[in-house]
Amino acid sequence: MIRQFELVETVKAYDPDADETLLNRAYVFAMKAHGTQTRASGDPYFSHPLEVAGILTSLKLDGDTIATALLHDVVEDTLSTLEEIEELFGTKIREMVDGVTKLSKIELQTESVRQAENFRKFLLAMSNDIRVLLVKLADRLHNMRTLHYIKKEEKRRRIALETLEIYAPLAERIGMHEMKDELEHLAFQQLDPEAMQSITARLHYLIEQNPTLEMDMSEALKGLMRKNGLEADISGRIKRPYSIWRKMERRNISFEELSDVMAFRIIVNDVDACYRALGVVHQEFAMIPGRFKDYISTPKRNYYRSLHTTVIGPHKRRLEIQIRTRRMHEEAELGVAAHWQYKQSADGVEGSQFRWLRELLEILEHASDPEEFLEHTKLAMYQETVFCFTPKGELISLPRGASPVDFAYAVHTQVGDRCVGAKVNGRMVPLRHQLQNGDQVEILTSKGQTPSPRWENFVVTGKARSAIRRHMRHQRDAEFSQLGVTLVSKAFRRHGLDYSDKVLAEAAKVLKVEDAHSLYTLVGQGTLSEEDVLKAAYPGFQMDARAEGLPKVHQGVEDVVAGAIPIQGVGDGAAVHLADCCHPVRGDRIVGIRIADVGVEIHRIDCRKLDLYDDRPAIWLDLAWQDSRADDAFYVGRLRLEVVNEMGALANITAMVAKAGGNISNLQMTERDPEFYTMLVDVEVRDVKHLTDIVRALRVNRVISTVERVSG
Repeated sequence: MIRQFELVETVKAYDPDADETLLNRAYVFAMKAHGTQTRASGDPYFSHPLEVAGILTSLKLDGDTIATALLHDVVEDTLSTLEEIEELFGTKIREMVDGVTKLSKIELQTESVRQAENFRKFLLAMSNDIRVLLVKLADRLHNMRTLHYIKKEEKRRRIALETLEIYAPLAERIGMHEMKDELEHLAFQQLDPEAMQSITARLHYLIEQNPTLEMDMSEALKGLMRKNGLEADISGRIKRPYSIWRKMERRNISFEELSDVMAFRIIVNDVDACYRALGVVHQEFAMIPGRFKDYISTPKRNYYRSLHTTVIGPHKRRLEIQIRTRRMHEEAELGVAAHWQYKQSADGVEGSQFRWLRELLEILEHASDPEEFLEHTKLAMYQETVFCFTPKGELISLPRGASPVDFAYAVHTQVGDRCVGAKVNGRMVPLRHQLQNGDQVEILTSKGQTPSPRWENFVVTGKARSAIRRHMRHQRDAEFSQLGVTLVSKAFRRHGLDYSDKVLAEAAKVLKVEDAHSLYTLVGQGTLSEEDVLKAAYPGFQMDARAEGLPKVHQGVEDVVAGAIPIQGVGDGAAVHLADCCHPVRGDRIVGIRIADVGVEIHRIDCRKLDLYDDRPAIWLDLAWQDSRADDAFYVGRLRLEVVNEMGALANITAMVAKAGGNISNLQMTERDPEFYTMLVDVEVRDVKHLTDIVRALRVNRVISTVERVSG
């Protein structure tokens, strides 16, 4: 382990103004707090925060960040509190430590929800201070270096997958390519060791076949630069196995077809020299068409700048060449840490200056739950980039495969919501059109337009998908609320009860619902029933006492005495109820099933549940409806509807049922996709003819695709 004075001397070497007292206090406090704790490797636990601090000193970070690294686990793993941290080290370090600390002490439902909540809190912290991200990345890097000490394979794989999906992309987003490469390499070792070994073996074979390739190309480039009066440093590197594997998977190509297994860097003094060096290289070596990328004039989203080209080098091998200035190279390797500003001023500390981070914060604001947020976050971080332009020349970077809708949301959420069409390079294109590098995109908008659920099938950015789902939720809630108003108002009128805002406010309070609007929405969704609302508003009210003059409804187990339902063939005094699997109504062909301790259960003759009793004929009863005109009760029939997913569909259905003299007593959504949703609807009707008339009316409604009775 690095000693206390060695750590302080290392920091003072690159930052003479660093607070030596702060570093000493943080070192001693963390060492005492962790005490005799040990890691899975058997090493003292304090060695971990020391290693994290060491990684950050190699990036030459300020004293506050090094102190945070030393303290980052004390709140989570010891009895120390954030209040102690603030008292001893100040508010800023307390906030940074809190940002890195996980939510492991909070019990959440699932591992995925806990991961999402951890990342949500972490994102909010690093939006205030990007140094939180740097500490977290260093923490994850050291954990990955020691991951092999964890005995449980499932836990190793979970940590490795989280590293690959979240932390490596985050490192790339702030330009820390060296750290990103190592995180990916260590995760790949755990997740797919066979693929790792296979690619490593191929790389060794490639080197054995061309042992002098790297030296030959380096010497050729050095001579070429000298000959043309360019001062340059030349270096070569072999691509990491994970990068090779990912490119093979993404492009569905073999190892031999890769053109950039080996890459060379030409580092020059200024931007002008970059383009001169490029011209010299293209004059000497044959260029591969379509393999040139200018990230100097159009930097990546993480501000990475360099010229990339692929040429035919010695031994007829395809080789990638990267040309950049020394400043660009330093930024490419160290990212945000390369141009640190904290020693000069507090400016630049906020993470919200990064456009991608602002977009993640916007996704966080609108996501309906933590898991959805994590899904959109991964979409936003882990994709390649294409560069497009607005008509005014503003550069917009998007993931590969992005559509004009993604572009519209990248410009502004309102532009995306109101998008009705797009022109790419002056030509009208479908909204699902895939954008290419260099496209100029003009978005056409209309104030009356709203996001379409179909957009979710082709958008690729987390921001666009989050905004579309948010609108769909609002639209669905509006429909549910409208349906809830209809159901609740009918229920109150049916029972002759007072129906006012005051009554509903009291019911909402009893049911622990925010307000009347939320109450309506829950009733429309089927989460609450109208009866629940009635009972909450009038606790002493008996639900089976219907308003005078309104018909009784025969449904399920509520009718338990023979004679209460007009059926022939059931003995006097027998318990009787209508089966809730097939919902028979008067006029259906019916049979009865004697069930011990239950009584006689009435089924439609075509009920699927009757198959269960085929081998027990003794319990079957041949029944028929009495031809009694005195029976003016209503019965409940159940329908399955497939409905077009559009505004007002639910209100349309309820209005049509009411117009036909029926009443919806219950409704439940069973399936939902961007085009249609399926629901079960319980309708109160007089008899089977009444139900058939309602089914016929619903079938001709344009918002209904199919309607059928549920038969068990």
